[in-house]
Amino acid sequence: MANRLFPEWHPQDAVQLTWPSAHSDWASMLSRIEATLEHMVIAIARYQGVLISVADDATRTRLAATFKQLGVPGTRLSLRVVSSDDTWARDHGPIGIERDGHLTLLDYRFTGWGGKFPATQDNALNQALAEQGVFAVPLISREWILEGGAIESDGQGTLLTTEACLLNENRNPTLDRAAIESRLAEDLGAHRVLWLAHGHLEGDDTDSHVDTLARFCDPQTIAYVRCDDPTDTHYAALAAMEDELRALRQADGTPYRLIALPWPRPCCDPEDGHRLPATYANFLIINGAVLVPTYGDAADSVALSALATAFPERDLIPIDCREVIRQHGSLHCLTMQLPKGSLSASLFDDADDLQE
Repeated sequence: MANRLFPEWHPQDAVQLTWPSAHSDWASMLSRIEATLEHMVIAIARYQGVLISVADDATRTRLAATFKQLGVPGTRLSLRVVSSDDTWARDHGPIGIERDGHLTLLDYRFTGWGGKFPATQDNALNQALAEQGVFAVPLISREWILEGGAIESDGQGTLLTTEACLLNENRNPTLDRAAIESRLAEDLGAHRVLWLAHGHLEGDDTDSHVDTLARFCDPQTIAYVRCDDPTDTHYAALAAMEDELRALRQADGTPYRLIALPWPRPCCDPEDGHRLPATYANFLIINGAVLVPTYGDAADSVALSALATAFPERDLIPIDCREVIRQHGSLHCLTMQLPKGSLSASLFDDADDLQE
């Protein structure tokens, strides 16, 4: 039987988060980013579980008390002490697949987006969780670099990705396009790989992760970032990406339904003024809902309306991500969904004990 990479809308046990610490790059704004993450946890826990890796027992105890006070049931929350370098669970979390008819988690190498940032502890995080009995299914190590934010799956054997990331020499320099496609086919059951040659966001450290640019909403629909300001430095590249998306075809030869997401006003760092990667494509699909990043911009409501047409049967929940983009990621980058059946049945029973 062929392998299959689950799409994000596949039923989930939980969303995985990695909590920031005072020793991370978030130190100067720790209370503000924690407030954002609290909003995310409250929203997600209405629909499913949340698995949070924390730096130490003191943080675990503090967060358990905080979330109990905020009304998050212990049966929806599990806090695990695991060392980490940063918070971007999308790229160091495990990737869930169906393998020979069975759920499996793949643990790829993570090198801090091509060695840009320390990542040794992040790279070991999934194995540490496995040693604590968190996962109910095999966690298999893969000895090449692949980040969750770099790939989008339609759940039917088609992957969407970018040349700027997967073909970058800072990832897998000995693998060319054909070799990458071969590994994607072997690991994830990808019989079609759709490559985007254009599109980027200033301030992005990931070398154009596709989850900042274009996303599958269902097997026939792609939501994507459109820049409507000809004076903006992103305009030409994103217009070229839009042309690429219009030219893509589904496996049966029909065009994709494309949903354009708006372009917010430039978001800039308040300290040195550099451009930050604000994008509405960085939404998170969970059971029954979609969490949508917002930026205190008039385009926020336009983005929510656009995504409502893609997800008419799901609740849309805005999350203010102005603090998140200060560290050059957004909402989706902070999260990794864990497919239904991947977590130990007792995981959230243990969390409930912690909160009593």
